[in-house]
Amino acid sequence: MKYEELTHKIIGCAMRIHSALGNGFQEIIYQRAMEIEMADSGIHFSREQEMPIYYKNHQIGTRRVDFLVEENISVELKAIIKLEDVHLAQAINYLEAYDLEVGLLINFGARSLDFKRLNNKKFNQKNQGNPLIL
Repeated sequence: MKYEELTHKIIGCAMRIHSALGNGFQEIIYQRAMEIEMADSGIHFSREQEMPIYYKNHQIGTRRVDFLVEENISVELKAIIKLEDVHLAQAINYLEAYDLEVGLLINFGARSLDFKRLNNKKFNQKNQGNPLIL
């Protein structure tokens, strides 16, 4: 699996945070904790990086990804009781819009940490680093 070692490291950071803080905080608390934990783990990332969204060669808006890890992995955090299909669809849409191959959706809101590893089936390696034109 591509980026398997890195995604395991990211999930390990989330597990340490969930073990220490548990559930029940707002998403921003977990974002700040992830920032500290990933930095301590030597993971290179940008937080809340604004990414453009295009439709027919027109930029129609932007979206901020919670974390863009090593320019390759989108990490979206949630702090809700249960992940729903709409959250998975949203995270997959971001992968497609940013033309990233791999993403993580991590939910701190449940009693046990919940995470999903996502793969972009529409990934276009030729456009790597450039947003997908929808």
